[in-house]
Amino acid sequence: MTSRSDAASPTPPPGCPAHGRDLDPFGPDGLRRLYGPEAEADPWALYEKLRAEHGEVAPVLLHGDVPAWLVLGHSANLAAMRTPSRFSRDSRRWSAFQDGRVGADSPLMPVIAWQPLCVFADGEEHRRLRGAVNDGLNRFDRRGIRRHVIRFVDEMVQDFGRTGRAELVTQFAEHLPMLVMTQLLGMPDEYGPRLVDAARDLMKGTETAIASNDYVVATLRRTIERKRVAPGEDLVTALMQHPAGLTDDEVLEHLRVVLLAANETTVNLIADTLKMVLTDPRFRAHLSGGHMTLPDALDQVLWDSPPMILVAGRWATGDTELGGQQIRAGDMLLLGLAAGNFDPVVRPDPTTPLYGNRSHLSFGSGPHECPGQDIGRAIAETSIDHLLTRLPDLRLAVEEEDLTWTSAWLSRHLVRLPVEFTPKNLAEELAEEMAEDDEHVAAVPPTADPAPADPPAAVIPRQRGGWWSRLTARFRR
Repeated sequence: MTSRSDAASPTPPPGCPAHGRDLDPFGPDGLRRLYGPEAEADPWALYEKLRAEHGEVAPVLLHGDVPAWLVLGHSANLAAMRTPSRFSRDSRRWSAFQDGRVGADSPLMPVIAWQPLCVFADGEEHRRLRGAVNDGLNRFDRRGIRRHVIRFVDEMVQDFGRTGRAELVTQFAEHLPMLVMTQLLGMPDEYGPRLVDAARDLMKGTETAIASNDYVVATLRRTIERKRVAPGEDLVTALMQHPAGLTDDEVLEHLRVVLLAANETTVNLIADTLKMVLTDPRFRAHLSGGHMTLPDALDQVLWDSPPMILVAGRWATGDTELGGQQIRAGDMLLLGLAAGNFDPVVRPDPTTPLYGNRSHLSFGSGPHECPGQDIGRAIAETSIDHLLTRLPDLRLAVEEEDLTWTSAWLSRHLVRLPVEFTPKNLAEELAEEMAEDDEHVAAVPPTADPAPADPPAAVIPRQRGGWWSRLTARFRR
């Protein structure tokens, strides 16, 4: 994506499935389309059809019936990710661009159009830009992220806790990651709610998406100007002051990519993991026996339902072979993360749990492996753990069969996750916890040589043991 007004227009572009729901799943030459009703209804079923027909790498059609290769095999995906000398991230190499088969109004452009970002760079330029992003993100420790997450979870539970009901996609998962990311970028609190709305609107491509994109860019520009005068311990300052010497435009574009990508992927990870916690009998059975942790659940979800099911793309630097297919110079490869995670070569029985196994493809691999994966995991794990600590009897309010998803070529989203629980007045609970803390502090006698005081920090309620450890303790009594 770019900082220009590049979001989808109100009128569906040529080749977009919104023009008709009866689009034939096959295009010219009998190739399957990665868009349209069949692809949207069940992407996993489509991947298995393609695997049966073509093996590790399948020819497919994108919007406008533009040809590409979908990488389905686990090892083939790793080969494409780890060998930039054969498969570049520079989309200007795409022969479809050079031949004029992809117009400026194509719905592929916001994702594929080249920009001066590390995600479209190779070699030394990639190392320069990626190094700045890595260094900026690595300055945040899990403890600091946890404080932000707990604060926002408590605020949301306080909002809906009295009702005994909530919808955890729109009232929880779609808000939390962006609120936390604004703190990591050093933004004022009041920016958070509006950025949540703008990011959701932008990613959905609504009629107001252009205005939402402009708001995100304007907000980042204001933040950059503020940090120029008053730098802080945040990602914006880190990128501006990095020895790599990023320009203001490079800083803004990378902040925008980090902000939107972190939000989109973490929203999906939180929603799908909550769905698993509430519905999967394997999870409940292992939980009661004390054999499964929340990180295990996250790993299982990252295998079964990657936050991004497909990544576009890689471009062949020359004629080559991959997965038994002859790839021409300039051809585009789509990395099938979800398909690769279900490759029968590495996963012959998809029902076998994969707790603790992190060889999934959900965060990529090689030079372009997701730089923010630890932050995403920390936000997801802490938010779910703390939500279930606050609402330990959380339960699904509808039948599992009533849950629905909406799919596009890059990702799949859980639409709703309605839940019920015992109504809670969180304000009273927080007051009780703070009173307990005060009593504990008063009961501790002063020492002759007290330790230096910690620097001032926001007041965070005392956190009890995680919901998982508290629940499994009951079974060990």
